[in-house]
Amino acid sequence: MKTSGRKWLARGFLLWAAVSSLWLANSFRTQGVAERALLSDAKTVVSQADAYLALSPKAEGRAPALLFFCGSGVAAEAYVPLLRPVAESGYPVYIIRLPYRFAPLESNKAEALERARGLMAAHPEVARWVLSGHSLGGALAARFVGNEGHGAAALVLVGTTHPKERSLAALGIPVTKVYGTNDHVAPVDRVLANKALLPPQTEWIAIEGGNHSQFGHYGHQLFDGTATISRELQQERTRDALLKALARQPQAPAGL
Repeated sequence: MKTSGRKWLARGFLLWAAVSSLWLANSFRTQGVAERALLSDAKTVVSQADAYLALSPKAEGRAPALLFFCGSGVAAEAYVPLLRPVAESGYPVYIIRLPYRFAPLESNKAEALERARGLMAAHPEVARWVLSGHSLGGALAARFVGNEGHGAAALVLVGTTHPKERSLAALGIPVTKVYGTNDHVAPVDRVLANKALLPPQTEWIAIEGGNHSQFGHYGHQLFDGTATISRELQQERTRDALLKALARQPQAPAGL
């Protein structure tokens, strides 16, 4: 009888684990991204590589570029609706993919940073870079700027409690922190608790009713709050912050 009970318990646990894994995988699955958003058109060239997804304006110019780190578990494609309009505004956009999607190990995070370094080195025509990222991607952007500040002209942190350990208060570049008031993954109290680790002149943008998941186009993330504004409006306000950071940067002369 005891053996039979243990078998049923084991089967129940395996079933729970399988259902939980499927639910978790589905919650991070890219959703609501139109196929045409991932295709090139008259204004924007979409190109994919193992390390990144690029959105490049067809019009030639010397505009600053945006380098954006994905959140943990989230595909680069899930950020295209947020970021393609940035490219359509004339700014090259590079979305860094995280190793194994979640970058679970320290070595994976280091690899993501190396992908960013390699990408920047491969584009010497870009004189000024705005670094950004969502959730873990924000942590990586903050870490990159903290380690190699000479490579970034501005930092925009989206839906993240980072930096949490290392102070960036002495940074001499513009910093923007964007967060949702209904975000329960990066909750407001924890975001504000680390305020002293960012420069005094940091611009803080609270998106009323925004949650964690709506910064991208994917399912409802575990433990997240319920948004009371649309995904489109939340992303519009986030995009405005990114465009403002890019617009502050001078364009390099065409001859350089």
